Amino acid sequence: MNYAEFHQRSIEDKAAFWGEQAQLIDWHKAPEQVLDFNNPPFARWFVDGELNLSHNCIDRHLAERAEQNAIVWLSTEINRALLAEKPAVQAAFDDLGARIIVEDGCVKRHISYREFHQEVNYFADVLQRLGVDRGDRVVIYMPMIAEALFAMLACARLGAIHSVVFGGFAAHNLAMRIDDAQPKVLITADAGMRGGKVVPYKHLVDSAVEQAEFKPEHVLVVNRGLDAAMPQQAWDADYATMRHNSVDRQASVPCAWMKSTDPSYILYTSGTTGKPKGVQRDIGGYAVALAASMNHIYDCRPGEVFWSTSDIGWVVGHSYIVYAPLLHGMTTIVYEGLPTNPDPGIWWRTIAEYRVTALFSSPTGARILKKQDPAWMDKYDLSSLQYFFLAGEPLDEPTASWLADNLDAAIVDNYWQTETGWPLLSYLPGVDLKPLRYGSPGMPVYGYDVTIRNEATGEPCQPNEKGLLTVQPPLPPGCLATVWGDDKRFISSYFSEFDGSYYSTSDWAVQDEDGYYFILGRTDDVINVAGHRLGTREIEEAICGHPLVAEVAVVGKADELKGQVPIAFCTLKDNSAMDSADKRAALEKEVFAEVVKQLGAVARPAEVYFTLTLPKTRSGKLLRRSIQAVAEGRDPGDLSTLDDPNALAGIQEIMRG
Repeated sequence: MNYAEFHQRSIEDKAAFWGEQAQLIDWHKAPEQVLDFNNPPFARWFVDGELNLSHNCIDRHLAERAEQNAIVWLSTEINRALLAEKPAVQAAFDDLGARIIVEDGCVKRHISYREFHQEVNYFADVLQRLGVDRGDRVVIYMPMIAEALFAMLACARLGAIHSVVFGGFAAHNLAMRIDDAQPKVLITADAGMRGGKVVPYKHLVDSAVEQAEFKPEHVLVVNRGLDAAMPQQAWDADYATMRHNSVDRQASVPCAWMKSTDPSYILYTSGTTGKPKGVQRDIGGYAVALAASMNHIYDCRPGEVFWSTSDIGWVVGHSYIVYAPLLHGMTTIVYEGLPTNPDPGIWWRTIAEYRVTALFSSPTGARILKKQDPAWMDKYDLSSLQYFFLAGEPLDEPTASWLADNLDAAIVDNYWQTETGWPLLSYLPGVDLKPLRYGSPGMPVYGYDVTIRNEATGEPCQPNEKGLLTVQPPLPPGCLATVWGDDKRFISSYFSEFDGSYYSTSDWAVQDEDGYYFILGRTDDVINVAGHRLGTREIEEAICGHPLVAEVAVVGKADELKGQVPIAFCTLKDNSAMDSADKRAALEKEVFAEVVKQLGAVARPAEVYFTLTLPKTRSGKLLRRSIQAVAEGRDPGDLSTLDDPNALAGIQEIMRG
C-alpha cells in the first residue's frame, strides 16, 4: 500500500484503520468501540477497552526479552574522576542497588527488562506506601537518571497520573504546576549535573512547595550523593531507605487495569504565562499511536536500539525515550550529558558501541555536531544507523544536507507538538518512504486530516500560498484529550479559529505542488513590516544560506515608522570573520543581499548582529522572545531555563555597541 492509499484509509475509515493498529498492544479488555466523537471537539478512543501502560512496556516482554537491555543509562557528567572526588556518589549508587560500569569519561548502567520490572515494582510499592492510588497525581522533577523512568512506569502501574516537570524550571514555575496538578507526592533528586557542575534540585523543590498553595503530602528524594548540603524537611522521604524495605519483601505490585480514556499523564506546555496549560493524555489512544509509529514512521524492530537525545521533561522524552521504544520491545538509551563532553565524538561513539539503529535529536543538536571536526564522526563505525530523525524546530537545509553527506542513513525530518504527542507531518519509512525534500518535514501522517487554510477566509490555500496549518477533528489517537481541569481552555486554545471547525497548530505553513509541507514559524512569531506579514523562519532560512552562518535567530523589533522591523543575530562557523568592524560590516552586507535575493527587499533585516552564542534553554530551544525583549530594551522575563546566562548578556553588550 502506498502513502496516499494508507493515509486516505486512515481518514475515511477511522474505525477499521485504528482498530487494526490497536492489535499492536495488549488489552485486559478489548475495546468494542474504536471512536466516540459525539461531543466535538472531544475525541474518545477505544472507549470501553482496559489496559495498563506498565504492563505493555514491561510485563508483556518478559517471556521473550527478560535479559535484553530495556535501558542503557549513560552519564558523561559522572566519571571515574568524579567518583574518586565524591565517594558519596558511589555509595549512593550502591544504596540504590545500581550496578554501574565506570569509565574515564562516563558511567553506564545496563538494565534488563527483568531488572526494570523489579525496579518498577519496588518504586510502585514505595509510592503505594506513601498513599498513591489510581487517579492520584505525582509530580516528577528529576534529572536524566534511570530512577526517573522507574517513577514514570510505577505511576502507570498504579494508575496514577504523572506530571514530569523539566528539571531546569525555577521554583516559581514548579509551584504553579504543583498548584494546577495538586499531586499527592512530588519526586525529586538531591541534584543533577550539567557541564561538570552540580545543579542542586532539592532546595528548588523546597522553595516551590513553600510557594505553592497546594502542599504535596510527601517529597520523595532519590539521593545521588551529589549535594552534601541538601536541605531536609519534615515531609521528605528517602527513596533508597524505602526501597530497601521493598527489596526485603520482594514487593510485587499488580497492574491497575485502567480505562483507555483515563488520563495517563499531564505535561505542561513550555512558555506558558499565568496559569500553566496542562496537556492531558489518555492511555489507550496514546499507547496505540506510539506503538503504530514505531512501525510506520520510525521503521524499527523489537530488540533494536533506539536513542532519543531529548529530556524526559519534554514531550519527545515522554514519547520516544520512555514509552514508544519500550512498547515496541526495544532498548532505549537514556543520556545525561552534553553532545560535546567528554569529547565531540561521544554521540558517534555511543551509536557505534550499542549499534543504534535510529537516532532522534533536534536540529540544534545536529548543528552543534556540525560545528565540530568531522574526524570525530569518521572515527567510529556508524553502519548500524539506519535513520536520523529530527524534530522540535524546523530543520534547515544546510544542516540536513551536511548530515546526508556524512552519514549513510536516511535523514528524516518530522513535525509535531506537545499537544499531538507524536508526529503530525513526517515521512513514513515503514510504509512508503517518499524522496526526502530537505527543509520539509514531509506530508500529513496517517490519522491527521491536514489542511493549510487562509487566515482571513478559512478556505484551503493554493500550492505555495502561506496559511495556517490546521487539522480536521477528531484528532487521532495519542493527541491531547483536553487541558487538565479546563475543557473550556482546550476549546479556546485550539478550536477558536474558523468557527471552531478545525484544530489550529498556530503555525504558518505552505504546501508545494508535490504535496510536501514546509513550516514557516509560529503565528505569534510573525513580523508585521509596513503591512507585510513575514514569518521569522522564512528570514532565518534565507540567512542560513550564507556559507559562513552557523545559526541565526530573527526577531521583530518595534519601529516607529514601519511598526516592526526584523533584526538578526547570527553565530558563525569561523569567528575570525567577525573579529574587526570592517569584516562585520562586509558580512552584514552579504547577509542583506542573501535575504533580498531569496525573499525580496521587504524582508531585509534592519540590522544584523554577530555573536558567539545564542541564548537557549537547556533543551536547545532558542529563546527568541527573550532576545526580542533585549532588542527592545524590555525585561527578558523568566530565564529559569536559560542554559548559558552569558549568551543573553552577550547580545545586550553587542547591541550597546
